[in-house]
Order: sequence, then C-alpha cells, then structure tokens
Amino acid sequence: MSFEIKLPLFEGPFDLLLFFIERDELDINDIPISKITKDFLDYLHNLEKMNIEVASEFILVAATLMRIKSKMLLPRPQLDEAGNEIDPRDELVKHLLEYKKYKSVLEELQLMEGSQIDKEKRGNLSKELRSLSEAVNVESEMQDLDLYKLLKVFQNVIERYEIEQNKPRHEVIQYPYTISGQRDFIMYSLSGKPKVAFTEIIESDKNKIAVIFNFLAILELLQMNLITLHIGEGFNNFWVEKLDEVGEEVEK
Repeated sequence: MSFEIKLPLFEGPFDLLLFFIERDELDINDIPISKITKDFLDYLHNLEKMNIEVASEFILVAATLMRIKSKMLLPRPQLDEAGNEIDPRDELVKHLLEYKKYKSVLEELQLMEGSQIDKEKRGNLSKELRSLSEAVNVESEMQDLDLYKLLKVFQNVIERYEIEQNKPRHEVIQYPYTISGQRDFIMYSLSGKPKVAFTEIIESDKNKIAVIFNFLAILELLQMNLITLHIGEGFNNFWVEKLDEVGEEVEK
C-alpha cells in the first residue's frame, strides 16, 4: 500500500518560501537567495528521506532558485533597455507578493464558504435517489441491451485502459553532485599543480550535469577569492589558477 502525506503548512513551493521569509524575518524585496535556496533544498532532501514524493512544482521552484543563484554569481549583470541593472530576483519577488496577496484573500473566502455551507439546507439523499430511479427505467434499458452494445462498451473500456497504460511517465533522477563537493574537487586538483585547464576538469567527468556543477563551483571559488582565471588556447577554454595567498595560508 502507498500512503500520501500532506503537509498543511507547505501545500505549495511558494507557501514554503513565505514560511522561510517570515521565520527568519527577511525582507521579501531583498531575499538572500543563497540562504533561502539552501533551506529549500534541505526541505526537499528531508522529504526524500521520508520517502515522500516531491511534487514537480517544488522541483521547478528549486531549479528556478538555482538559476537565480547562478545569475547572481555571474560577473556580467543583465541590463534593461534603459541601461539599468536587472535583479534576477525580481520575477521571484513578484510571484511571491502575488501569492501572498491571494493567499490572504483565500483564507477569508474559506471562512465565508464554511459559514455559507452551515446555513445552506442539505438535500435528502434517499429522496433524490428514488426520484432518479423513477425517472430512469432501468428494466426497460436492460430489455434493449444486446451483445453488440456490450461489445462496444467493452471496447471503450479497453481503449481507455490502453491509453492510461501508455501515458508517458517522468522519472526524476538525483545526480551525485553538489557545488560544495565539486568546489573541493577543484581545489584538490590544484593542490599538486599551480593551475589546471577547464577542459581537463571536464575530461574527469563528461556528464552534462557534472560540467554545470563544476562551472558553478568555479564561480563560487572566484567569489570567495580562492582562485583566478586566465584565458587559454582553444574554444571556450581557460585556466583555473589557485591564488598565492591561499597557498601561504594553508602552509601556515
């Protein structure tokens, strides 16, 4: 048997994000994207440990948070037509504010609905069933039933069954990569030599997801002032070099 567990506080991903913002008393217009992304992913990992199926909308928001985080790590900001810098968090903040507004209205509507249901007179179920049985003459329908009609009904049932069986099924695969893990891998690669080519890092694991995580790890190391980059030969190639100050601090 399979059991479905519904968490009332977090029925949707925006509900979970608003919980983090209210819990930590964050400014919704200036969200610390790195912290809220970590909290969001930790929550999803806990659901997986409890064998709770993660809804696709949670996975979509997690991917959106990662995309925003990568954009904020990039050294080149995006500009609008007027030349002003575009904050990658603007679209997320807009959706959160709209969700928060409609959520507050929804709570009032639910109270009104409950109050109205209490006042509405409920129908007599047995009386309605009797009226339906009187309106539809079941015995006369059975008299007109023949083998052809039964076969048509059976054919329709089989067709619906085949459609249900042939529906595409999506499987979410969790890759064994983390930004912190790839960051340690890159620093380990630099421990025995002063610099390493990005193509060499790709050759170590040619998986597309691994390349993305390695690139994000390099961006974080740049932000932490642990490495520097030099343009190399070839198409889209560069050298990753460990800064001297880092090496001196390690020796001390």
